[in-house]
Amino acid sequence: MRRARSAVATKPRGQKRSGASGTPVVASSGSSNSRARRSASKAGSGSPAATRQPSAKRRPKPSLPRAQEAGPEEPPSPPAEQALLPTPPPPPPTPATPTSSVSTLDLGEQRERWETFQKRQKLSFEGAAKLLLDTFEYQGLVKHTGGCHCGAVRFEVWASADLHIFDCNCSICKKKQNRHFIVPASRFKLLKGAESITTYTFNTHKAQHTFCKKCGVQSFYTPRSNPGGFGIAPHCLDEGTVRSVVTEEFNGSNWEKAMKEHKTIKNMSKE
Repeated sequence: MRRARSAVATKPRGQKRSGASGTPVVASSGSSNSRARRSASKAGSGSPAATRQPSAKRRPKPSLPRAQEAGPEEPPSPPAEQALLPTPPPPPPTPATPTSSVSTLDLGEQRERWETFQKRQKLSFEGAAKLLLDTFEYQGLVKHTGGCHCGAVRFEVWASADLHIFDCNCSICKKKQNRHFIVPASRFKLLKGAESITTYTFNTHKAQHTFCKKCGVQSFYTPRSNPGGFGIAPHCLDEGTVRSVVTEEFNGSNWEKAMKEHKTIKNMSKE
């Protein structure tokens, strides 16, 4: 009985020993493989190629920015030597060449007389030309000047010293006493006050009743009878240029009939 128990007891012990002896073999092989992998990994981590490869993946080479993202190109910065030099000043403007002067005109034998005339009258070239134009531009006419009451509107007009005045009795001329003489548009010049003028029209709207917005005075206007000229108020002219005044009544209340019967009023704004 003791021998049987010992036999039974020794059998499992033998199996445990055999199993124990087999287990280390497997463990030793696994540990050897893991050691080989660790040694390989250590060897790989120590090699320069293995170090550069993961760093290359983590830090990719930056690509050049696109033209759209970069925006407008900035001019290249000058070299250090040029940056230290002072910027040269811009060249002075070229003086304008006078288009009209005594030297550019071919006065011939009259040059000496012209220069003497300028010196005697103490006139510039422009002043001498103005004197001649004012004297001979419109033969038989004089230059009148005038304007509104407050002085915002000023004009000049070439007309005879003996004025022919129309006294119209139409609805508006009668109320504002619109006596006027008529000149072509080429003989009238507005000197100042264009921004101070306003216009009133009615009925056919052909007559442009212009007047000063500040003082309300109508010193000139565009009449219906002569839309290509101006009607000038003689009482708005400066003193000293009017020699005589002749007044003619015009039946503006029956405008169409009066225009047909009048022989000269239609052409008073023509040259």
